[in-house]
Amino acid sequence: MTALSVSSANSTTASTSTANDLTVIIDTGCANLSSVRFAFERLNANVIVSADFDVIRSAARVVLPGVGTAGAAMDALKQKNLVELIKSLTQPVMGVCLGMQMLASISNEHGGRSEQSITCLGLVPTDIGDLDSQGLPLPHMGWNQIEVSDHPLFIGIENGSYVYFVHSYRAPISEYTLASSTYGESFSAAIGKGNFFGVQFHPEKSAKVGAQILQNFLHMGTPQ
Repeated sequence: MTALSVSSANSTTASTSTANDLTVIIDTGCANLSSVRFAFERLNANVIVSADFDVIRSAARVVLPGVGTAGAAMDALKQKNLVELIKSLTQPVMGVCLGMQMLASISNEHGGRSEQSITCLGLVPTDIGDLDSQGLPLPHMGWNQIEVSDHPLFIGIENGSYVYFVHSYRAPISEYTLASSTYGESFSAAIGKGNFFGVQFHPEKSAKVGAQILQNFLHMGTPQ
């Protein structure tokens, strides 16, 4: 299988942090904060969960987690005044699952709200829509294979590696696709632009492959 190609605009330079090597998981109030933190702790990472502006700004790298609906998740960011802060970050920022979707421009996962599309962070210019499973059960839940690019997040990850998904919405294949998978239709398993990137799957639930991806993330970022 042939790896996806990635333009230089989408790649993030990997470097080893030596001074401030702190990884901050943004405290969005979502349910998977602990599992993501524990996954980093198993890798002996210096990691904390915080919504403090100064702590987030000074981190070597930042994780944006999320579960639930895009509308509720964006509301939580707004209530904590985190939207503009996240947009201003210059260090590597990785969204996980719904966190990846929040990096996009809009999402139609409105969760029963009157508005039919939710304005997201707009950091990766793609839109989130319903996953066309072509008759397969939704949500897409369980292990599935990914095709990866040469982005630093996927160093040491082979095409066809299995990761764990739980989702019913997806980012389409586009120039911002860093990895892909197929469940009915093909979709973006990871997207990115500049220092912002995200994975649709759960690396914290993806065994050795997920641990390698998180380890690769820990190698990104310049000490602030």
